Amino acid sequence: MKHLVIVESPTKAKTLKRFLGADYAIEASMGHVRDLPKSTLGIDIAHDFEPEYVKSEGKTAVVSKLKKLAKDADTVFLATDPDREGEAISWHIQSLLTDKKSKDTKFVRATFHEITKEAILHAIENPGTLNMHLVDAQQARRVLDRLVGYYLSPVLWKKVRRGLSAGRVQSVALRLIVEREKERLAFIPEEYWEVFVKVKTPKSEDLTIQLWKKDGKELELHKKEEVDPILSQLKISNYVISDIQETQKKRSPYAPFTTSTIQQAAANRLGFTSKRTMKLAQDLYEQGLITYHRTDSVNLSTSAVDAARDFIKTEFGEKYLYEKPRVFTTKSKNAQEAHEAIRPTEATRQGIEQNATFDESHVKLYDLIWRRFIATQMNEAIYNQTAIIVDAKDKETYQLKANGSVLIFDGWMKIFPGSDDTILPKTAVGEKLTYQDLEALQKFTQPPARYNDASLVKTLEKLGIGRPSTYASIINVLEIRSYVEREAKAFVPTAIGTTVSDFLVKNFPKELDYQFTANLEDDLDAIARGEKEWVKTIKSFFGPFEKTVAEVTQDAERAQVPVEKIGDEKCPTCGIGDLVIRSGRFGKFVSCSRFPECTMTGKLIYKVEGIVCPECGEGEVREKTSKRGKFYGCSRYPSCKFTSWKKPGTDENPVVMTYSVNPPKTPEQIEAAKAAKAEEKKATKAKKA
Repeated sequence: MKHLVIVESPTKAKTLKRFLGADYAIEASMGHVRDLPKSTLGIDIAHDFEPEYVKSEGKTAVVSKLKKLAKDADTVFLATDPDREGEAISWHIQSLLTDKKSKDTKFVRATFHEITKEAILHAIENPGTLNMHLVDAQQARRVLDRLVGYYLSPVLWKKVRRGLSAGRVQSVALRLIVEREKERLAFIPEEYWEVFVKVKTPKSEDLTIQLWKKDGKELELHKKEEVDPILSQLKISNYVISDIQETQKKRSPYAPFTTSTIQQAAANRLGFTSKRTMKLAQDLYEQGLITYHRTDSVNLSTSAVDAARDFIKTEFGEKYLYEKPRVFTTKSKNAQEAHEAIRPTEATRQGIEQNATFDESHVKLYDLIWRRFIATQMNEAIYNQTAIIVDAKDKETYQLKANGSVLIFDGWMKIFPGSDDTILPKTAVGEKLTYQDLEALQKFTQPPARYNDASLVKTLEKLGIGRPSTYASIINVLEIRSYVEREAKAFVPTAIGTTVSDFLVKNFPKELDYQFTANLEDDLDAIARGEKEWVKTIKSFFGPFEKTVAEVTQDAERAQVPVEKIGDEKCPTCGIGDLVIRSGRFGKFVSCSRFPECTMTGKLIYKVEGIVCPECGEGEVREKTSKRGKFYGCSRYPSCKFTSWKKPGTDENPVVMTYSVNPPKTPEQIEAAKAAKAEEKKATKAKKA
């Protein structure tokens, strides 16, 4: 062996072996090899926030193997991912493997944005050195997040509840979700009415027109008393077409995917969570099918654009090819134009098949990436849009309107099947229409929608909070901490989540401010560009923050987590306290209101009233929750494995809440459980070592 190539994952290592010869040993570091300690702060605040790194848990054998291989190698290629995290991993690897006495200089950096033979060979033949600006930026973020977590979490333990934790960006994201929920609760629906009239054209074709104006002014109807007189007139009015407006509109394709937009599109089109999307994209990248999936850039290489244009011309014909290579502009201030947008590595690979490596989700996500990329070089879709204006005359004149849209050239939409055509009958100005029927619909304004994966990611990016590559972990942490729950794929803050957010916003208004957080992100990006020093950035934040923490710890009032009472039932254990619903580490559960005097707990059960399991005919159908949302299963699971995404029964079979009491544990059982847990932890630690 002459050379050693170090990557993060075994999958990536396996893919690289297809392109490099026998002179190269390719090994995986299995992610980070060094990090801050878990049990202590690990930052020397008095000495410029110097991190006290330790070997990552379970990495002793990996590091030993890499050291042995590096010692015998002529050159060590650090080939981790081309971003801040990847640069930091390479720096930590080099720090651990470098012979301090000989000051070994055989380490080089190999960067590539797609795992193809051409890209890998180019990176190996043209190595560089570590970008310490990127390393400093990652280190600054890691130190900053550790400081916030270690200083804020004890405040929450003291002022809210033991076991809670807070994060710099996660807490701000939680604030968004909580504030949206408060907007919804405070929302007062307003009544409004829409009126539709069905008429026939001279050629006996049906046409539905909507009430629009009265004497040239737009109508707003809020009460039935306002609507009834209009309905009476519309039934006896003469209907005449007064105008036909025709326009042609072009619809351009979207920019290729970035980390943010792929999470939004996968959530909207495929129903994927951000975490799932990023995991699938990681798999596709490591198998050499797409370019690097953590990018803010919409830039495309000349060779990729040429390949896409050749494919379009051959597959669809000249008329579908845009007149010149289409270029997109990156909006992100920190996007690196050397990086590309997310695209397939081969324009001609129209899809992938399910196999031992890829499931249906991989297939769907690749298909979405491929279509988005190819569409960038296709012609616009062209629509004919028509508006028919009708006058309804009697004592007064009302205007009604019908809108239609017809796709006359599909362009880039050829590879996005599905038409939203609304075709109107052929008519002419001056034609009389015959009244047939009308319908008046009472409606109410709706509160702002809850955030889901797509809308939360879009809002975070718009505000400049966090970075696209961190959005999936931000959302995941909020769910793990039980600060939010999913309801129909939307985020709903729990009682504990709302309490934590309110406490932090009240007592740490600066740190929870959207603009302050965005400015801090800009500072971290400036470090990555070499424009700011990381120690000075941390110091300017930490001084005021430390002072606020001390004041809040001393003076802030303790926050009470609200609980939901279950009817008028009393605790079955003590007979005194009320039954309440609390939120814990593993979700909601039943408890006694007199806790900790009474330690009664129980499991919450949501069952479909009146429905027996259709598979076994014995168990109850219960509403359950998974990472993908709510589903329905049998109470006899695992004996009966019935599951359904659709609620069995009808609306007359509602989901009702009940509970089962957990049997009280004896002191001996508690001690035995503690001992078993300690043994399990000891065994796990020994296995990792």
